[in-house]
Amino acid sequence: MVNFLISPGMLLLYLIAGCGAVVHFRGQVRFSPLRQLTSFTTFLSPVNAFMYLFSAVPNRPYLDTELIPQLKILQDNWEVFRDEARALHEDGEVRASDKLDDVGFNSFFRRGWKRFYLTWYGKSLPSAEALCPNSVAVLKQLPGLKGAMFAMLPGGGQLMRHRDPFAGSLRYHLGLVTPNTDDCRIFVDGQMYAWRDGEHVLFDETYIHWAENRTDSDRIILFCDIERPMSNRFAQWFNHLFGRLVMAASSSRNHPDEPVGFLNRVFGVVYPLRQIGKKIKTLNKPLYYLLKYAIFAGALYLLISPWI
Repeated sequence: MVNFLISPGMLLLYLIAGCGAVVHFRGQVRFSPLRQLTSFTTFLSPVNAFMYLFSAVPNRPYLDTELIPQLKILQDNWEVFRDEARALHEDGEVRASDKLDDVGFNSFFRRGWKRFYLTWYGKSLPSAEALCPNSVAVLKQLPGLKGAMFAMLPGGGQLMRHRDPFAGSLRYHLGLVTPNTDDCRIFVDGQMYAWRDGEHVLFDETYIHWAENRTDSDRIILFCDIERPMSNRFAQWFNHLFGRLVMAASSSRNHPDEPVGFLNRVFGVVYPLRQIGKKIKTLNKPLYYLLKYAIFAGALYLLISPWI
């Protein structure tokens, strides 16, 4: 007699596999299957599939900023942001972290990208309150704001293809100090947008995207995460809760005396192991990939084994 009962562990595995396929095949630009398989976004795919299913805005790479009318207050005050961002940049405050305390953007620093945090999941940074109070004051008027920073991409800089891990927010860019040419641009799912002073754009950062500044001038923008509007109260509650419990733990800092979130404290401990992995890859690629997939399989087993 055939047993049609499936263990909770297998159900969890099928859920991750199915939702991972949704993430992988979403859009026109994709990573290789092996790269997607071992990506953190695959483990988080059930959460993101839920966000896509109950999203109150269309699931497409770029979105009309008018879908979130409150964004207009940011564009209306773009010169406020520009003036304070420019002053910070000239004073050397917009910078890369020299510590392992910014898990979300650590790989960007090697390519010249720099940032100054303004607020992160409900908390304004003390340094932002002190150094750019006008910008912080405007941001406090925006409901649904999850995080905000000034982000600088230097002349000649580029950011590799990537997708952000959490679909509960949408990415907003407002041009502040830009080259104002099509040579300074971002591609989201293969579609180009070029930054301009005072112009803004809204996109879904869980599509694969990349950026390049093919000019000799630095580009500075206001970079925000805006809570994704959801189609019902339960989905909205879950989105808000997940952001508070998980994404807030990725908080970083501008100055050494400011605290960092739990995920960044863990990152500071784990990242040296990643550096060892890079050395192994340089010396012996087959061994590196063998270890990488073994670690992935082990992590997956630890995830589902309690339910088998």
